Amino acid sequence: MHEIKDTQRALVRIGYDGRVHKTFRGPKAGERFSNEVRILRHLEAQGCNFVPRLLAVEAEALKITTTNCGARVEQLNEERKKELFAELETFGVRHDDPDIRNVTYRATDGRFCVIDFEFAALLAENPPPPASMA
Repeated sequence: MHEIKDTQRALVRIGYDGRVHKTFRGPKAGERFSNEVRILRHLEAQGCNFVPRLLAVEAEALKITTTNCGARVEQLNEERKKELFAELETFGVRHDDPDIRNVTYRATDGRFCVIDFEFAALLAENPPPPASMA
């Protein structure tokens, strides 16, 4: 396997078959693991085609295996990045870390994709506060 990310919060590796293996660790690892699984399942049910698909969930090891969404992006126009994360919200998910490090490019169809949903939120569970009435 090829190591992609090794931080205090997670170890991410890509297998020779292209699958992504992510092991959660560090503070609140169980919560972050559960949240990412919940968000990815929601997005799959909504038919979102620009995020990883869950292939395996190993709760006892705090590990998920997903499809690969392409190569990391080094540059992305700020407007295009905003559009991408706004598109994600149409599927009922706010990413909460809309940084370029969470964007990949899938060359097979020329699509920018979004990854890393540890801190994402389902919009239905967290509706925006009502506008104040003046």
